Amino acid sequence: MLPYLDDFLLYLKSNNYSNETIYNYERDLSLFSSFLDDYSTPFDKTTKRVVAEFKAYLISSDRKTPIRQSGGEFHLSSRSLNRMLSSLRSFLKYLIEMDLPCPLSPSAVLMVKTEKKQSQVAELSLLTKLIESPDYLENDRVISLRNRTILEVLFSTGMRISELCRLNRSDIDGSGKIYIVGKGKKQRFVYLTQRAQSFLNSYLATRHDDLQAVFVPYSGININSNKRRLSTNYIQMKIKEYREKLKINVPTSAHSLRHGFATYLAESGANPAAIQILLGHESLDTTTRYVHASDKFAQETHQKFHPLKERTTI
Repeated sequence: MLPYLDDFLLYLKSNNYSNETIYNYERDLSLFSSFLDDYSTPFDKTTKRVVAEFKAYLISSDRKTPIRQSGGEFHLSSRSLNRMLSSLRSFLKYLIEMDLPCPLSPSAVLMVKTEKKQSQVAELSLLTKLIESPDYLENDRVISLRNRTILEVLFSTGMRISELCRLNRSDIDGSGKIYIVGKGKKQRFVYLTQRAQSFLNSYLATRHDDLQAVFVPYSGININSNKRRLSTNYIQMKIKEYREKLKINVPTSAHSLRHGFATYLAESGANPAAIQILLGHESLDTTTRYVHASDKFAQETHQKFHPLKERTTI
């Protein structure tokens, strides 16, 4: 284990970081610790060259997960690499701030260049097809209704998948207004459409338990008492399964539903500042990166607003 790691995690907790953020720091730094162990390198001997070798390690087949399973077959994106490097940089900053021994400057941990790619959002008709697919792709009626409700709520509200998994009954009022505590413990409200609220009410009517969690796992049609909430992994896996069965070739995930929520609100003329509030973004720049106009919308905009659009005789 890295020296002072427990102190660092306690420092984060005392500064009101979310449990999810603290877990991510612990996971990333445990991976760095595993790397040092595998290469018999003491932490106090960490140099720029060691950091460079760590970057190579992260993209190699020798990479281990924090529980020391082989992880190299899963290619890490540049954003994931930078998140891990940022965790190491934050840990080094903490050591310096606390006047603890620190082997190198945080500025020596350089980020990698990120690939610039335009995220795609499936056509609204395809997203609708995906949302409705549990009705006929699931054999169990209760699971079908629960999964359909999950997709309806994600697209209705634009909430993050982690926020959906943490959702409690008490967070939702009778009008379909949902109280959310998002990233950085920022508080906001999101809203259910009448369609999504109808599905949520139908789903909750099938529940005969006193659990606060809105979305719970089942064993057959009985609630699995060992797991009180659905995991994000399960939801992502089911969305991938539905997408593949429907032969939707645009990469689509729970996060894609969030992108689609923002994109199609914008295409319908929604105020960008309002979309920013609904998504829980601190910066409007972040929101604009979520809004990806479709080719069809771009063409319609061009034809409608171009200053020389009128036909002229030659």
